[in-house]
This record gives sequence, structure tokens and C-alpha cells, in this order.
Amino acid sequence: MENVIELKQVHKSFPNFQVKDLSFSVKKGFVTGFIGGNGVGKSTTIKMLMNLLQPDAGTISIFGMNYNKHEKEIKQRIGFVYDENIFYEQSTMLDMRSIMKSAYAKWDDELFHYYVKEFELPIKQKIKSFSKGMMMKASLALALSHHAELIIMDEPTSGLDPIFRRELLDILHSFMQDGEKTIFFSTHITTDLDRIADYITFIHNGELMFSKEYYQIEEEYAIIKGATELLDRDTEKEFIAIRRSNHGFEALTSNKAQASHLFGDSVLLEKPSLEDIMYYTKKGAEGGAAINT
Repeated sequence: MENVIELKQVHKSFPNFQVKDLSFSVKKGFVTGFIGGNGVGKSTTIKMLMNLLQPDAGTISIFGMNYNKHEKEIKQRIGFVYDENIFYEQSTMLDMRSIMKSAYAKWDDELFHYYVKEFELPIKQKIKSFSKGMMMKASLALALSHHAELIIMDEPTSGLDPIFRRELLDILHSFMQDGEKTIFFSTHITTDLDRIADYITFIHNGELMFSKEYYQIEEEYAIIKGATELLDRDTEKEFIAIRRSNHGFEALTSNKAQASHLFGDSVLLEKPSLEDIMYYTKKGAEGGAAINT
């Protein structure tokens, strides 16, 4: 299976933060969700994927090429969808069409007008007057109109209402139907990924926690609920973090089969959300497995 993106032992240091030995791949024809809390390295990673930042060490390959020798060719094949206004203040969609048409060899006017009509975008209205939802549609229309093979999305649904987020996911689902396109979708709204993601890559504090197929997460991870009397020094080792209360405990395990074997019918096993996994991973990393409530 072809990898569209490959990071190998990528390292980037800042005065108060670093991305450390980051290695993962993004497979062609699939949607990869990129998750993690605020300030854990998601935006830094995306900037390196776009060659807006250069890693201090390690290698980044896009379409099997590196930016040192093939930057123009790589960027011709990428569409970028950002959560903020990246357009010129006074520009219209017609203005942006002219700019993009001169920049991309595969620019398709027919496709551009199709998406402008499909997304109900006013073509002569200044983009600065667009709502956040319209801004996102404009960004997506421009990305799709040059036949991008890889769409990189940085928090595309942030601040959007649930109905529009659902519409956006339907658009992305349609875009993926030919099996030739790839989406790398960074978001903290993890419920959106439940609908569309094939793979999940999770980073925390600049380090890779895992990069797995979505179904693997469902098979491996579980929320365990039971009486606190079941916990001791040995059983607590089974968990990433434990949340105790007056009613018992709730904990996250990354080895559902082992936990089920250990506790049997004395506990309740539930499917964790991606948000659960992020929360318990953060709490576990902050200093021990115990969370008292």
C-alpha cells in the first residue's frame, strides 16, 4: 500500500517545546485523523508537512519525494484547508480564481465553477465578509479545483455548527470515492473523525502515542468500570490512567483482552471515544495513573 506521507524520526525544537522522533505514515486513498490536545505539536507537524518549517533532524517524504529537490511538484499536488482566513482581505472568489489559476498547472475552471455553485458561494462578494462556514467552503473549493491528490486540513471544523460540520464531512466523503485521493485531517473535534476516518494518528507532548487503523483502536482500547476494591498495585498497572470516585473507578486500558481476562465479569467494559483516549493519556502523562474526583 502506497504511503503519500512518511515521517521518519522527525525532530523539531523550540525554546519551550519539541517534537521528538516523530515517525508515522499516511496511506493513499484513506482519511487519516490527526489528534492531540492543544499545544502538543499538531500545528508544528502540519507546518513541516507544508515546508513552512524545516525539521532539525529526520526526514519527511511526500509522494515519495522530499522538499529539497521537489518542492514545486509536491505543492502542485496538495490542497490546504485551514481554520482561519488565509485570503487577501479585499479579494473575491473571482480574484482568488485568477491567483490560483496562475499558480497551479492542473487548475480546472469548470470544476471551480461547479464547487462555487455547489457550495452556494457569492463569486463577486469580498471574502472578508464571508461567515466562517462560507470561508471554509471557499478554502475547500479552491483546494479541490486544482485536482489536489492530498488534502491537508488543519482544524477545518473548528467553530462551525453541527449541521455544517456534517455537510462538510459529506463533501469529503464524496471526494474520496475514487480511491485516489488522500485526506490528512487534524482536529480536536474527535467526533467528526468517527464519521470519516480510516486511520488515527495520536500525538501527545510532541511524541507519537500511536498510529493505527480505526478498527484496531476499537479492538485494543476499552474503558473499564468497577469497584475500587478490585484495584491494587498489580491491577493498576493494566491502565493508562484511573479515575476514582465514591462510586468506584473508571480507567482506560490499551489491552482490552488482557483486562477482560484479568477482571472477568466483575467489571463493565465500554468502548472509549477518541476524546476518552486523549483525556486519560494526558492524565496518565501528568504524573501517575490516579485521578481522584
